[in-house]
Amino acid sequence: MTNILAIAGSPSHPSRTYAILEYAAQILSQQKNLPTNIISVRDLPAEDLAYGRYDSAALQQPKALLEKASGVIIATPIYKAAYTGVLKAFLDLLPQKALAGKVVLPIATGGTIAHLLSVEYALKPVLSELGARHILSTVYAVDKQIQIQSNGSVQLDEEIDQRLQDVLKEFALAVNHSQNAAKEFVHAG
Repeated sequence: MTNILAIAGSPSHPSRTYAILEYAAQILSQQKNLPTNIISVRDLPAEDLAYGRYDSAALQQPKALLEKASGVIIATPIYKAAYTGVLKAFLDLLPQKALAGKVVLPIATGGTIAHLLSVEYALKPVLSELGARHILSTVYAVDKQIQIQSNGSVQLDEEIDQRLQDVLKEFALAVNHSQNAAKEFVHAG
């Protein structure tokens, strides 16, 4: 079975980053029939992250979800031209090739378009170091393109919503293709 893991890297909740990630997860689950789990790194024990406790019991479930995932969405706000420290602390605790063989979709939010390239020079090298070889184009949304409604749902500007829909379609196709290729490889061996 194909599973998706969505990782929220925002240190605050509620947040625009979490809202857009949750919206993406709903699209994948409902429209693409891809079961999606969301973890929020802010919910992990701060001491485990800060002290680099690789063997933390609290990390066992996130690591297990990541291991069985075919695709991973990593969402982060951009602060001071980089992704969040809490996300970095979490990524540092993952096994060396934790993203090998997985399709990865970065999603980032920021206060200004000026930080768009932060994902390219800050986050993507770390994802590559973790073994990611199939990293899709980033969806970057400026805060004003994301409105959280009074009921907690998210309303995206039309342009960012279309970009997200397009990349999620590409993500679903890539994940399914990757799963089919893996099945063929196992049957051929």
